[in-house]
Amino acid sequence: MVEYEWARIARDLERRIRSGEIPPGGQLENERALADVYRVSAGTVRRAVRDLRERGLVETLAAKGTYVVDPLPPASGPATTS
Repeated sequence: MVEYEWARIARDLERRIRSGEIPPGGQLENERALADVYRVSAGTVRRAVRDLRERGLVETLAAKGTYVVDPLPPASGPATTS
């Protein structure tokens, strides 16, 4: 099965969040920095972050950034590929 890049990134970010590498209340790097880390476009990172936001793992505050929610919701399985 082919996996979308955004889904791979969302899965990796979720792993980092759930492991405590990015703790509840912690801020994710900005889109450009994440795009450089994963070697993808900012749009691909934006889609991955949207997935995390839709699953309740992060929230984005205008002009402030994206933060891990506290408390974290229970794990729900792999990211969707829609």
